[in-house]
Amino acid sequence: MHQDFGAFFFAYPSEGGGFLKEQILFLVELQNITAEINELKRREVDLPKEIDRVEDELKTIEQQLEEHKQRLETLKTEHKAKETVLKNSIDSARKARGRLLDVKTNKEYEATLKEIDTINEKSSNIEDEIILILEEIDRAGTGLKGKENEAADKRSVCETNLKRIREEQGSIGSTLENIMQKRDTVRSKIKDNLLRKFDIIQNRKHGLAVVSVWKEICSGCHMNIPPQLYNELQKNNELIVCPNCERIIYWEDRSIEA
Repeated sequence: MHQDFGAFFFAYPSEGGGFLKEQILFLVELQNITAEINELKRREVDLPKEIDRVEDELKTIEQQLEEHKQRLETLKTEHKAKETVLKNSIDSARKARGRLLDVKTNKEYEATLKEIDTINEKSSNIEDEIILILEEIDRAGTGLKGKENEAADKRSVCETNLKRIREEQGSIGSTLENIMQKRDTVRSKIKDNLLRKFDIIQNRKHGLAVVSVWKEICSGCHMNIPPQLYNELQKNNELIVCPNCERIIYWEDRSIEA
């Protein structure tokens, strides 16, 4: 059965296949420029978020470092307090031993000895606690140095990223202006009716309006196009759209690449 492909051909001024091919290439260029503009606008929105994220990361680094410093200071304060308690305990034991010279009875003597033993036991426990705290202080000090080095490395990376992001943010306006001027120049080279068709399809197809075809496969939808339509496509005489995805299609000879 003969299939009518008229719905996929569009009237176009007969100015030769070379002219149509040139127009198609302008459309491809316009499509690429539009994609670049959209990406730049997306970056324009995303860059402040990236700056906030990196600045938050910097704050987290400083907060974690401060927590390690506070932990070390807390241990030092605790050590100082234990040393004071130990000193008082030693003083108490010394005073108790001094009272032994003044006791009058065996009962008082035994009670004082028991007090001294209790104080000495308490002092021994405090000394053990002090040793443990000193070990913790050593570990915390070593850990803090490691965290300071780690924080310095992370801070350097964050600051480098911030500089790069802010430089991109500072240049994106002028880059956009230049690329939009380039877009206007390319649009001015395209015939009005073809440009209207391109704009309609691009809006409907999320920016992808013009796609290549090779070996009867549309690169837009990856579906086969009919052989007859493929033959017509290679002539570059008429504007043709894919019967499956309805994008503008053009023949791309990839045999040289192969």
